[in-house]
Order: sequence, then structure tokens, then C-alpha cells
Amino acid sequence: MAGTDPKTMQNLASVMQTFLQQMQDKFQTMSDQIIGRIDVMSCRIDDLEKNITDLMTQIGKEELEGESKIPASQKS
Repeated sequence: MAGTDPKTMQNLASVMQTFLQQMQDKFQTMSDQIIGRIDVMSCRIDDLEKNITDLMTQIGKEELEGESKIPASQKS
């Protein structure tokens, strides 16, 4: 590259700088999208855990209510 024109080198450097900036911008956009999806999934998992806990609590109460309705003579 000893005989390469300095203007050509400047153009090449400019093209490479633009290319690298575009790649960085695309990477940042993709990264932001992934983080956004993770946040959404995290909220959904939290909601699912709460619903499961609520259902388990409700089932436990129904079992207790069902046991209390059985006459004492029928209980083991």
C-alpha cells in the first residue's frame, strides 16, 4: 500500500467508519428489542406466578371448606 493515494485511503477510512457505525446502530437496536422482550416476558412470568399462587390458595380454602362440611360421624 506504499503507492496508495492518500485520498483513496481517506475515502476507505470514511467508508469503513460509516459501515462500523451502521453495524453498531443495528446491534444497539437489536439489543434494545431483546431487552424489551425480556422485560415483557418477566412481567408475564410474574403474573403467571401470582395466578398460580392465587389458584393454590383458592384450592386450599375449598378443600378446607369441603372438610368442614363433612359431618363428624363420617370423618375418619
